[in-house]
Amino acid sequence: MQVSAYIATSLDGFIAKKNGDIDWLMDAECQEEDYGYENFIKTVSCLVIGRNTFEKILSFSEWPYPNKRVVVLSNIIKQLPDLTKHKSELFSGELTSLIEKLSMEGEQRLYVDGGITIQSFLQLKLLTDITITKIPVLLGEGIPLFGSVISEVKLTHVETKIFNNGFVQTQYIFNDSKIALIK
Repeated sequence: MQVSAYIATSLDGFIAKKNGDIDWLMDAECQEEDYGYENFIKTVSCLVIGRNTFEKILSFSEWPYPNKRVVVLSNIIKQLPDLTKHKSELFSGELTSLIEKLSMEGEQRLYVDGGITIQSFLQLKLLTDITITKIPVLLGEGIPLFGSVISEVKLTHVETKIFNNGFVQTQYIFNDSKIALIK
């Protein structure tokens, strides 16, 4: 199974403002370019998102993942809103158990999204790859993509793309992912 993160950050490494606002990202997006997102999402069989990301998605005008299985990680939410009951499912528990479960159910590629969720997968060495798109804006403060790590994390550079609007997208593979060891 492949466990991927695909995310945008400000040039100074933030995924959102301190209050969770991503207006700077929406302002930066260009409608003529999807930065490889459509090709990426076609390869994804299941999304794993955190509660904060789920709540942000609920504020969108439409559900962005109509044909994808979405697992929401939360110890706080006990029941999904009616609007999303057939579009998402709740999970609370160990991430390694979730990976085992999804693997046994035939999921091939997971898309992990949300700052805390990505950090949790990273800490447990459960990510296989990450694609980061740097947006040319400095926020100064906010929610960082990466928090502190227990030990250094080695990655292998796969590819970097530079777009005309200054976006820089880099893909890495995690050298010490434990995914292959989980059955």
